[in-house]
Amino acid sequence: MEVSVFKRRETSDALISAPLYNFVIGLTLAWGLLANWWMVTHIDPYAILSINPMLLFIGYFVCCFAGIYLCNKSDNPWVSFLGYNLVVVPFGFVINLVVAQYDPQVVIEAVRVTGLVTIGMMAFGTLFPAFFARIGGALTIALLLVIVVELVEAFVFKMHHGILDWIVALIFCGYIGYDWGRANSIPKTVDNAIDSAAALYIDIINLFLRVLRILGRR
Repeated sequence: MEVSVFKRRETSDALISAPLYNFVIGLTLAWGLLANWWMVTHIDPYAILSINPMLLFIGYFVCCFAGIYLCNKSDNPWVSFLGYNLVVVPFGFVINLVVAQYDPQVVIEAVRVTGLVTIGMMAFGTLFPAFFARIGGALTIALLLVIVVELVEAFVFKMHHGILDWIVALIFCGYIGYDWGRANSIPKTVDNAIDSAAALYIDIINLFLRVLRILGRR
């Protein structure tokens, strides 16, 4: 799910300062992550499992793609924020089901590791934007290749190699630096900040799920 906000080079919206722009990104990310925390702590995973699987599957993709569409097409911050939440909620259901399988201490450790890695990769993305811009294509190819390998392993060989989790985690580390660098290369508006946060949110959650899986095996 690609958020095309990073292709924007011109805007008629009011520009804001770089610190305020990054603050809005951080605030939007915090909203989504706190919403996911609330869902995990207040929604029984068995209630989610009681939903018809096909309905859950279709609802997940409809909400995510509708959210990405709103982020891509709207230049209204409130509409983009609605789109962002349409992405956050279905991801929250997935996170809920996944973390229910792990010891709470492992989950907390995964949150801590993900947070530290995210901050580090954002710093690298700020310091070396040209490097991350060059590896964007390689990250996409690598991710698609790993997805194909995982699908073949799961459905043909009925197995999963742990090394793939490490590879995917590294890919999403790269994506965080890549998307952070791209977020700071476009016009700094409130709407662009929210849309950039949507892309970074997806990167961070995918990284967290892989880190959790790696730590859970340990």
